[in-house]
Amino acid sequence: MAPKRLLFVCVENANRSQMAEAFARMLGGDAVEAYSAGSRPSGQVNPKAVEAMSELGYDLAAHDSKSPEDIPNADYDFVATMGCGDSCPFVRAKRREDWSIPDPKHLPPHEFRAVRDLIRGKVEAVLRDLGVPIRDANGAS
Repeated sequence: MAPKRLLFVCVENANRSQMAEAFARMLGGDAVEAYSAGSRPSGQVNPKAVEAMSELGYDLAAHDSKSPEDIPNADYDFVATMGCGDSCPFVRAKRREDWSIPDPKHLPPHEFRAVRDLIRGKVEAVLRDLGVPIRDANGAS
């Protein structure tokens, strides 16, 4: 079975969409192709996001802040937008949702982690809806 293709889009591609992409990769493994982009990319991933994901064993420092032009021009199984409103790019998707998730950029660490955990829950729910087996922290299904 072909991997499910997912895309997560926010404004800067520095926090929310980056963490969503990371969770899709962590939880979905080889069963997903996950991407993220920003309608106005900042050019870097927020160090707070890198730290928050490192606490869960994921190296977000290896990611880059990207624009929609930097991701594959393909059909996606699922697209989530977060806060980019009318400037969110249009991509072909079987399913799309707008997630009302606050931008954690200026939040203190405990509130930033709460947003991170909210994103994890939403990604996990989407993967389950798409029939993707969820991997545990050790990579097992």
